[in-house]
Amino acid sequence: YGIFMEFLFGVCFVLGGLAVPFNPSPYYGVVGLVLVSVVGCEWLMSLSMSFVPLVLFLVYLGRMLVVFV
Repeated sequence: YGIFMEFLFGVCFVLGGLAVPFNPSPYYGVVGLVLVSVVGCEWLMSLSMSFVPLVLFLVYLGRMLVVFV
C-alpha cells in the first residue's frame, strides 16, 4: 500500500508539473501549480517528514498571494 501511494504521488507530481507549461490559459497553469504543491507536500509527508512540507506549502501560498494580489 505504501509503495503504491508513493508511486501515485510521483505520477501526480509529474503530471501536474507538465500541466503548467502546456496549458493555454494561465488559470489552468495555476491549478497545475497547486496540484504540484499539494502532491509534493503529501509525498514528503508519506516519507515521514512533517516540518518540510509545512514550510514548502506556506512559502508556496505566500508566493501565490504576492503574484495574484
